Amino acid sequence: MLAVGILLLGAPAALAQAPAPCRVLCAPEFKVEPTITFTNVFGSARIVQDDGIVTQEPRGTEFEIIFFLGLPTRVSWLEFTVEAIFLPFDRDSTPELEFETNFVWLPAERTKGWLSSHFDIVDKFSPSERPTDRRAYTHKLNLELDTSLSVFNWLPEGRWLRGVELEGSLDYVATGLPRKGDHIERVRFADDASPWSFSVVFVVPVAPM
Repeated sequence: MLAVGILLLGAPAALAQAPAPCRVLCAPEFKVEPTITFTNVFGSARIVQDDGIVTQEPRGTEFEIIFFLGLPTRVSWLEFTVEAIFLPFDRDSTPELEFETNFVWLPAERTKGWLSSHFDIVDKFSPSERPTDRRAYTHKLNLELDTSLSVFNWLPEGRWLRGVELEGSLDYVATGLPRKGDHIERVRFADDASPWSFSVVFVVPVAPM
């Protein structure tokens, strides 16, 4: 929670300052990203109830608010990102943090600003999901492929809307999810939990603008 507070309170103040010369890390970017995430998009696991009934783990839909702090580098294909993730309509949810290393394989310059895409290696710090976990939060390895469309790229330079993007994100959580045989909340997993999810992200730039 301390890290979340630093991200949300400290980032805008830092971004308000005049940008320093770009040596290693360049001027940070702050964005807000309303997101719809679809879970279990591939390979939904079978779960066994206490009464022996076998069902498929259902596909879920979650609405998230993501606060994004991006740190570009002097190397055009390398960026770093910190994200704080909240589920505003789920009273039982707790915040998540993601620390990302982004490898840009399709820069916007190649598509005249319309499309960009990057592959991310993510340290996902989120509530524990396995019965063997000893802590409330665990680190999980997450791999992402994000592709963005600049929907207002046709507007003249300098317009704020030019920075708004519609993004699709395909996520694969490689560690920390329930495994075959795990008993969780009176059900037993007959298969490994699906690591796949897909998110539709509406990217709203805050600073720099």
